[in-house]
Amino acid sequence: MIICGLKLTHDGAVALLDGDRLVFSVEIEKLANNRRYSDMPDLRVIPEILASFGCRVADVDEWVIDGWDGDVSRDLELADHGRAITLTVGPYRESASSPSLTSPSLTGQFTIDGKELVYTSYPHAAGHLAGTYCSSPFADRGEPSFVLIWDGGLFPRLYWVDPDRGVDNGGELFPLIGHAYAMAGLSFGPFRGLPQKTKTDELSVAGKLMAYIALGKADTPVIDVLRETFHETFESKTPEAVRYRETIGGFGSLFEPSRAPVNAFLGKVRDRVEALGVPDEDVLASFHQFLEELLVERIEAKVREWKGDGPWNLCFAGGCALNINWNSALRARSLFGEMWVPPFPNDSGSALGVATLGMIQHRGIGPITWHPQSGSALGPVTEVPCGWTSRRAAAAEVARLLHESGEPVVVLEGRAELGPRALGGRSIIAPAADPAMKDRLNDIKNRESYRPVAPICLVEEAPKIFDPGTPDPYMLFDHDVREGWASRIPAVIHLDGTARLQTVSSDDFPEIAALLAEYHKLSGIPVLCNTSANFNGSGFFPDVASAIEWGRVARVWSEGVLYERTGS
Repeated sequence: MIICGLKLTHDGAVALLDGDRLVFSVEIEKLANNRRYSDMPDLRVIPEILASFGCRVADVDEWVIDGWDGDVSRDLELADHGRAITLTVGPYRESASSPSLTSPSLTGQFTIDGKELVYTSYPHAAGHLAGTYCSSPFADRGEPSFVLIWDGGLFPRLYWVDPDRGVDNGGELFPLIGHAYAMAGLSFGPFRGLPQKTKTDELSVAGKLMAYIALGKADTPVIDVLRETFHETFESKTPEAVRYRETIGGFGSLFEPSRAPVNAFLGKVRDRVEALGVPDEDVLASFHQFLEELLVERIEAKVREWKGDGPWNLCFAGGCALNINWNSALRARSLFGEMWVPPFPNDSGSALGVATLGMIQHRGIGPITWHPQSGSALGPVTEVPCGWTSRRAAAAEVARLLHESGEPVVVLEGRAELGPRALGGRSIIAPAADPAMKDRLNDIKNRESYRPVAPICLVEEAPKIFDPGTPDPYMLFDHDVREGWASRIPAVIHLDGTARLQTVSSDDFPEIAALLAEYHKLSGIPVLCNTSANFNGSGFFPDVASAIEWGRVARVWSEGVLYERTGS
């Protein structure tokens, strides 16, 4: 059974399952240097992506499409070979019209390459649930798990997934959409007052805000104001709060008028904290801490009331699961024995998720077989442009160049990574020993000075350098840097002394593991800097030509070939 999952809205993607094996999940933003969060521009891209993996539209047995904003269904205005079409998809989450996340919300027809095709569509939240649980170690072991889902237009919601008994719905933890985090960044700090034009603007701000808050510190009086104002605005018995709960259910921020109440809440907070004289960076750090505490408090209370003291398995999905501090806070709770966040917790994993929902209809809830590098292949190198040379180079030589020159190298290796983190396949790699390297990389990438870069480390060496130093292959948790190492790897340390660690094993990324091992031999340090290789505001480089055209790094290492700018 070959099942194709489609995500047509922002973070558009096409995913293919052959039985329970993920063949690919290709994100539109990672093709042709498209803008980040790109939607599906035209359905003609679907057969093109299939063809790049040797597949045809006719090979697909079942088509499954992700749902979108709404409580019943959503009409999407799309194009097929330039011709305007309307396609109806399922709602944002479960509702009276679509009560089960694992049952299709609707069935319809659409046309690709002149062929009439039948599709099913599920609630948007269902893709998060299925893709996250079925990619987890818990699914591999046949164990049940809680699944927490919190994305931009959704209140945080908790589910219980049992592969033998199905999915139970635990409801919401509190009535606040995930976009509130980014909206706070548009109310305080460097982005204060920027126009809130699109959801994409907010997505960009959310990522930057996670870095910016390191400049501040949580302030107890501000957190008290946030708690009081939150309760008054969203959970009290005032007429405004009651009306909010009656009209806003977390069915997508484009469908519901949810932004106005959140902005009103932030406006009240702003008025109250101005009298305290607290700088914006401290207010934002306090907001971050307030949401972390609220999330932990509410999930612990609901889990204990529902299932008892545990320890329980926990999966976290949705864009909010990209917040490494919240992930780490949840993982640290004794209530949870083990926690799973996939490399694609946001909508980049939605196509994979809905394809998995199709699989569940035939096989039941169970694991999928997948690899983190299951995206698009690198484009071919047709010629080396004037001013550049190329030659074969093994990991040992690239490690020597990194160690001796101290200069960064663009690494393009294998198929693209799933999700928004560059994990070594589409990365800029650099020595971490130079304290100026973070600023150097931010300058190269035209990023804000406060943005951090991540350490990439051999998995077997990580516990010596980081605390806890557990295997974290997807940069989704924070770790303290152990005493004695801060001065040796200053470029990857956050202002609070933590780091967004990525561990690497030879099983998942053999070339990157080999590079780290060779660098370790030369330098005594099994850690390098890792940040994404891309044009500013675009997805990862799809080919060597793009990295050379960008030209801000003088060396590109790809598939065993080293490209060097003449005179570098």
